[in-house]
Amino acid sequence: MKQLMLIGLILIVFGTGALVYKGITYTTRQKIINIGSIEASTDIRKTIPLSPVLGGLSIASGIELVIIG
Repeated sequence: MKQLMLIGLILIVFGTGALVYKGITYTTRQKIINIGSIEASTDIRKTIPLSPVLGGLSIASGIELVIIG
């Protein structure tokens, strides 16, 4: 039973984070020019969007697991 409560709490935290942050942002470095010893690169920010529906379902299922546990 404690395992269900732990999983439920993790789902609630994940769902809350998904609703607050609305996505995961990360930065990659890409080379633009590479001529001999001269290099030019740039940082590119990319975002993986998280749906609010995903956050809501995660919170709802987490609450259910906590109640059952």
